Amino acid sequence: MVIAIHDGSAYGVTVSQEIEEQTGRVVTFGAIHNTLIRLEEKGFVTSELGGATTERGGRRKRLFEITALGKAALADIQHLRNRLWKLMPDDILKLSNI
Repeated sequence: MVIAIHDGSAYGVTVSQEIEEQTGRVVTFGAIHNTLIRLEEKGFVTSELGGATTERGGRRKRLFEITALGKAALADIQHLRNRLWKLMPDDILKLSNI
């Protein structure tokens, strides 16, 4: 989802920062990198190398972008979650202030 939010400008550091900002949880760069590679292998995202920057010692960033398959998967996940929330008993929803 973070890849879709950043619309083609997402790379390991921005993904990590966004997850930390939104969840308050720190995720290691290795975990982010492995996940991005797996998502690419499954066809949910694509990547390309961006330009080299002096701030990165001349190294290039690998920029990720969500694919049509990835967008469809996000829509399916959202649909499933909405269906499950609708099945939740009202007394549970009232307790959690949802």
